[in-house]
Amino acid sequence: MSVAVIINPTSGPGGPDKGHRRATLAADVLANAGEDVDITVTTARGHARELSAAAVKRGARLVIAWGGDGTINEVGSALTFGPSALGIVRSGSGNSLARELKVALRPEQALREALRATPRTIDAGEIDGHLFFCVAGIGYDEHIATCFEHDTSGRRGFLTYLRLSLREILSYTPLPYTVGDRRIDRGMLIAIANSGQFGNGAVIAPDAKIDDGKLDLVTMDERSRRETMLALPRLYLGGLRRVRGVEMRAVERVTIEGRTPIRFHADGEPRAGGTRIDVRVLPGALRVAVR
Repeated sequence: MSVAVIINPTSGPGGPDKGHRRATLAADVLANAGEDVDITVTTARGHARELSAAAVKRGARLVIAWGGDGTINEVGSALTFGPSALGIVRSGSGNSLARELKVALRPEQALREALRATPRTIDAGEIDGHLFFCVAGIGYDEHIATCFEHDTSGRRGFLTYLRLSLREILSYTPLPYTVGDRRIDRGMLIAIANSGQFGNGAVIAPDAKIDDGKLDLVTMDERSRRETMLALPRLYLGGLRRVRGVEMRAVERVTIEGRTPIRFHADGEPRAGGTRIDVRVLPGALRVAVR
């Protein structure tokens, strides 16, 4: 097998049979590729990572993840510092890495471009032992990621994120943290960005580059809730750095400490840690096959 396609049947719109339809489309597109192809559909969280690790052991040169940021994180985590390259077909809620790498919107085009591309390397981040390729975060963005995970509306995507963000903004309580050598009294946001994209087109770190061997640390020590609410639109205009209490700097590693166990997310997946969280960059960790 030289190419594997791993499909998340629950990501993005498309109805209950979208997993089968995606698999059929992938088979049709790759039929004339002249390579052995294995197409699988995930059945649970963590399955994509298992399938990717198995594909690497079987000698896949390219593993294509068809899904959102969570699926791409699972597949990419299994491929780091290995010989196999990651291809992407976007279908999730935020599509952060796909947006950053300018992956084609149409699945057929994304599949063909992944097959033809010459792989290049990008960095990864590691937070408390968990890999991320776009953004990890502590504070309000983690809180919304957790709310999104437990939302029972049955609706995914940007509008659900927006609804939850507006619902939670007035009641959320920022906590104190020590970030490196800096004390933050009201830590509304601590983002560690490998790429500039925050999902759905929001720009959390305008200067971040995915292959510069650095992570961009963005902290927001809240001055007032009114200022925070007024600052939210600036995420989509790249102007967050002009908000009072926001600082941005490039780091290779940083330690974050809290008075209570710290909750964080890695590429949108909520996690729980201890009172000390170590973060570092892993330069050149992942090969990606994009145009």
